Amino acid sequence: MAEKGVTAGKLASNVQKKLTRAQEKVLQKLGKADETKDVAFEEGVINFNKQLVEGSKLQKDLRAYLAAVKAMQESSKRLQDCLVDMYEPEWNGKEDVDSIVEDTDLLWTDFHQKLVDHALISMDTYLGQFPDIKARIAKRDRKLVDFDSARHHFASLQKGKKKDEVKMAKPVSLLEKAAPGWAQGILSAHHVAQTNLSRNQAEEELGRAQKVFEEINVDLQEELPSLWNSRVGFYVNTFQSVAGLEEKFHREMGKLNQNLNDCLTKLEDDNQTGQAGTVDVKTAGSVKSVKPQEAANHSLSPAGGSAPAIPKSPSKADAPAGGNLLDMDMDSLQPAVSPGGVATSPASQADTTVAAATTAGTDSNPAPPAVPEAGASNGSPEAAEMPPGFLFKVMAMHDYVANDSDELEMKAGEVVLVVSFDNPEEQDDGWLMGLKEAHWLQSKDASPKGVFPENFTQRL
Repeated sequence: MAEKGVTAGKLASNVQKKLTRAQEKVLQKLGKADETKDVAFEEGVINFNKQLVEGSKLQKDLRAYLAAVKAMQESSKRLQDCLVDMYEPEWNGKEDVDSIVEDTDLLWTDFHQKLVDHALISMDTYLGQFPDIKARIAKRDRKLVDFDSARHHFASLQKGKKKDEVKMAKPVSLLEKAAPGWAQGILSAHHVAQTNLSRNQAEEELGRAQKVFEEINVDLQEELPSLWNSRVGFYVNTFQSVAGLEEKFHREMGKLNQNLNDCLTKLEDDNQTGQAGTVDVKTAGSVKSVKPQEAANHSLSPAGGSAPAIPKSPSKADAPAGGNLLDMDMDSLQPAVSPGGVATSPASQADTTVAAATTAGTDSNPAPPAVPEAGASNGSPEAAEMPPGFLFKVMAMHDYVANDSDELEMKAGEVVLVVSFDNPEEQDDGWLMGLKEAHWLQSKDASPKGVFPENFTQRL
């Protein structure tokens, strides 16, 4: 029962304090009671609130940065796992790449943990002091209202002191008037004593309120400016920690990325030199994988059944689309019969022609083929029908698509009449000038001639 009585009394006291404070604030707002002002302290409170907002924003952004680092770690791991899965289970350099992937993941983990230790924890500790100070500022405001209220109450009792002195000379209450003369003095004395007791209690209450307020106020007057000035050094340390950790992380990550690039470059080089398992051999009609030691055997045999590999244009890095041998004029590939009754292939005929043309030269410096004069018949009706500057015939072994207006477009199997250049200085290595035989036989017009790559043809 006693404990309940104490609790009820404390509750009533708190309620009375709230009512007194509310009444005092109303009187202050109405201008009927003055309010204690401290401009320097109010400026400190404004800076404190601003510092709290800025610190909270920095903490939020730092947490978002850490979340982004964690997301980047997961994305990097998935990307590198995908790279490893792109190849067969065992491939040259796989162990090195696996080690780099593991080191990369560990580096991300270490970077994230150090950001937590050197930035986020410091940020949380820095902001951890703000709630307590904020509560003390609110308490200081309440105690200031209590102090003002006690001060006003004591001042009102002080003003009533003169009225009490007048009452000593002239009874006012009905009780004093009805009492005998000898009793009126006693009653007046009792009233004065009661008034003095109230004034003494008000003075004591004022002293206690002032003491509590000044204790809180003095501490805050020292802490708020110090806290405001500390923000500069704290922000510098935080951003220096983040920048230093980032610099070290990216430096180490750069080394791992360079190692990964070296592994992939070596893999590419091995593949090009035929040391990476299988290589792709592109033929005229298909693409198939062969072992490196067999790749050298996939070349065109003039009389064989294998399709030839498409040669590259002398002026281009990429080979044009492959032609189909089914579209070729197979009659031109039939073996010719020599005067002695021995069948010769087109390739052997071409070799005979080249050998005759190079008789005047040497092996190291063969003489160019003889160029007949324009319109010369050489005693042969067929030669008389050839275009001016005719040299020899070739057959297109692959399709060639013209890339410029001065080039000759060919289909596999077409026969081309090779003619000399109007200006020999314009001839580039690996290129010939000619026109299609079918066009010449039909129109006897040499104007649609053009240049074409020699390695796309076979000499007849």
